[in-house]
Amino acid sequence: MEQNRFANWKYPQIEEGKLTKYNWVVQNKDGLQLGFATDIGAFSYINAKYGVVIEDEVQIGSHCSIYSVSTIDNKQGKVVLKKNCKIGSHSTVLPNVTIGENSIIGANSLVISDIPDNVVAFGVPAKIIRGIDDETK
Repeated sequence: MEQNRFANWKYPQIEEGKLTKYNWVVQNKDGLQLGFATDIGAFSYINAKYGVVIEDEVQIGSHCSIYSVSTIDNKQGKVVLKKNCKIGSHSTVLPNVTIGENSIIGANSLVISDIPDNVVAFGVPAKIIRGIDDETK
């Protein structure tokens, strides 16, 4: 059962610019709000200079990048990953983006705009493919 997976979950120790024991790293850690029972994959990077909110039960795959600031195009803004959303491995979330509750972002996606609740989205840039409850054929 999913509940057992997080039975002994504890908030990880996060040091500025250093790998956690799970091998992910945060820059500007004071801007990070980390929810309960989160799962962040190895080698993921979070830059929380302008705020990153990761709500409860969010899963982030390995090798993901979450940016609240982009020095390439000077964009900045809070990133919000709502409860129980899932981000596939090797995906990038750019500044000023909210990913909705229960939504799933496919692997290798680039998220440049808001994704609503309860959808599956993927691609470069990520586009909504279907609702979570839509039947696949």
